[in-house]
Amino acid sequence: MMEDLPLDANNPAVRDYLALIRLQVLTPLSLLVNITAVLVCSLSISPGIQDIEKMFPSSISPKPLLIASYLLLVYVGQVGYCILLVTARKPETKKTITKGVGIALVLANWIMGFWAVAWVMQWFLVSTVLLGILLLILLYCNVVILIYHRPELKKRPLDVAFIHAPLRFFLVLPLQVMFPYSLFVELGYTWEPGKPNQYANHQWAGFGVLLLVNLIGLTVIVVRKDIVWCVAAVWIDIAIWSAKPKPSPIFIAAITFTAVHPIALIFAAVWKKLRGTDEGQIRLPPDDNSRVDGPPPHRQQQGHSTRPPREVDTEALWG
Repeated sequence: MMEDLPLDANNPAVRDYLALIRLQVLTPLSLLVNITAVLVCSLSISPGIQDIEKMFPSSISPKPLLIASYLLLVYVGQVGYCILLVTARKPETKKTITKGVGIALVLANWIMGFWAVAWVMQWFLVSTVLLGILLLILLYCNVVILIYHRPELKKRPLDVAFIHAPLRFFLVLPLQVMFPYSLFVELGYTWEPGKPNQYANHQWAGFGVLLLVNLIGLTVIVVRKDIVWCVAAVWIDIAIWSAKPKPSPIFIAAITFTAVHPIALIFAAVWKKLRGTDEGQIRLPPDDNSRVDGPPPHRQQQGHSTRPPREVDTEALWG
């Protein structure tokens, strides 16, 4: 069919244009599928997504209301991304959309929709596999746009707000809570509802997972001074420690990282500012006194001697 079009399909500009057109159609459609599947599985089906979480409490179970508000923010960011798909005019923005994000966000939204169905059907192995695939897709997408399409906030604020921020928020959700929790349910690292005396079961496994994902986030926050990741990580930590009951190691770790993430971000920003100030200092040239004190070292090594200035005999010079 491409051969029948009055366009040169081998032209890179034409290919980029067609890729943008495809994304303008597929991305809103995939977002609609994602939102619809999650809403239907949350509100119209019993047991719903939140009911399943109550049926299988674990040491890292989050508070559903905070996760729902977090996901709502991800959806709002994606709506802004869909608007940017249509209104983008800068070549750099279009390149980020087509070459950086590409079809990855479309696949992520579809997988999220399939996950909602698998979760309410209590297919926990399928749920865990889908969340693992979702995590890999979002991780790849974020790495690509951070390495090859990193924008400057002052020049392209909309790219940061509607491309980088929603994708980073979307990545932190399965990384920090959804995938580990689904894996715990599949492995049986839960306790029976109504028996809070069992809430310490598998607490050290939960502590290890919580520590690992937060250390990963802390590294990103410090190295990149990433305020988006900081907000997302703190949000998830609050969702975890606010869900009661919680084993002491989990509660203490979540509370600690809730405070550590913003402190580390501030420290990293201040350190970068101080280093920039030191590196930006201007070295003044040596003053006249240092020049009169003696000849340069290389002239001394070559055997040149310094002579005081002498008066020139103008009559002898001009005859």
